[in-house]
Amino acid sequence: MNDQFLIQGLAGKRLLRGTVPIRGSKNAILPIMASSVLFKKAITASNVPHIEDVLRMSELLNLLGATPIYSEEKHTLTIHGEKIKNPTLDTEIAKRLRASIILSGPLLARFKKVSFPYPGGCVIGKRPIDLFIEGFKKMGAQVLEKNERFLIRAPKGLKGAKIFFKVQSVTATETFLMAAVLAQGKTILKNVALEPEVTSLALFLKANGAHIEGIGTTTLEIVGGKLLTPTVSHKTIPDRLEAGSFLILAALTSNDLKITNCNPEHLESLIEVLNELGVKLKVGKDYIHVLGIEKKKHLGQINIKTHEYPGFPTDLQAPLVVFLTQLEAESVVFETIFEGRLSYTEDLKTMGANIIIWDSQRVLVKGKTPLKDKELHGPDIRAGLAFIIAAIIAKGSSVVNNVYYIDRGYERIEDRLKAIGVRITRRARADVEVVKDPAASRQGIESARGLAQSQGRALRHSTFAPSSLGRSRSEDASTSPSLDGVKK
Repeated sequence: MNDQFLIQGLAGKRLLRGTVPIRGSKNAILPIMASSVLFKKAITASNVPHIEDVLRMSELLNLLGATPIYSEEKHTLTIHGEKIKNPTLDTEIAKRLRASIILSGPLLARFKKVSFPYPGGCVIGKRPIDLFIEGFKKMGAQVLEKNERFLIRAPKGLKGAKIFFKVQSVTATETFLMAAVLAQGKTILKNVALEPEVTSLALFLKANGAHIEGIGTTTLEIVGGKLLTPTVSHKTIPDRLEAGSFLILAALTSNDLKITNCNPEHLESLIEVLNELGVKLKVGKDYIHVLGIEKKKHLGQINIKTHEYPGFPTDLQAPLVVFLTQLEAESVVFETIFEGRLSYTEDLKTMGANIIIWDSQRVLVKGKTPLKDKELHGPDIRAGLAFIIAAIIAKGSSVVNNVYYIDRGYERIEDRLKAIGVRITRRARADVEVVKDPAASRQGIESARGLAQSQGRALRHSTFAPSSLGRSRSEDASTSPSLDGVKK
């Protein structure tokens, strides 16, 4: 987990060009994987990203008794969830993977009991679990907390209930949607999350026999029944957060960069913001073409407020702050979803950004400020990618640490960055030196692009293991968990 990225910055030049294909959504495939618990037979999914979080969920399902089978060449995944016998989530994996909590609903509904630790994940503020505990109680479950674990039982099975979420929560919506599929009677979920990933899960379950009404609205009605029989496979929707991050990078660094295999309808809030700030975009059915930026005078104060979908995504807040440092304007960013998620701005300040932190949820960004090279430590998936963007536009050579976080959500991102001209190298931490070179030249950019194209995009290994995500062989041998049950 000690890999780093060494990045040679562009010093503000708009030199990148080409095409960036978007992978399947991390936040969409994880609940689909969890839903395998609800089926009599194996489920299949395509367009599955080759990322650490999918690996972690595969390990977790394997320990429960399931058999995940991944095809690296086809990016398909088959999960034999009918073999699950053990409803106890592994402590180590669950504490590293926030999405592990969504397994609690289907496991409890199927086996009438489930045990799990307080879920972990990125360090981006408090993520309360009370929505889950209160919801399970309403469905007739008994909750016991002991030795930093939750043991939840429903001896007579879960019963349908009316559940109102006091705050919209993607994971809570997905968890109780799946629990309700096997619960007795009707469950009504109100104030549910509207994110595309939630809709994707609901449509998949309904296509395979679940009785769900209200998909795409804030109220879902589910009539529970028996285990589902798989008749329709799942195609993972494009990752809107990955697409949005590349869109922001393109707005900063290119006059000709096309983002493909995406769904622009899932990015309307970001597209609207970039349009207002002068970014020239050509938007198609499944692509967004960035054609540069038009300097606008008298932008005034720019106000960005994160909000549940379809509002501005909290997961694109960090990349957008990097973009705002390069505008000749003042911007106020208000993070409303996660407390403490603006802590990464302290690192941007060391790069030269003029950012005033008002409190844990609001910052004032004063632009335009050129950024300089720095060694950075990404605190979470999205801030880690924001640091990559900052390093690309900065002058000099920067190092981004904690690449593991980035690997959790982005499939070999360095390959796609090289293909559009970024000079980026993945190295084990002990091998990295920060080189104080001038900003990347046109010749250097062309060399990086040519090397990436000659190497191709194929992954180097054939199994779902950390080595195939770019880690060093020595690290694979010493720290990689066993994956005997995850087959190729």
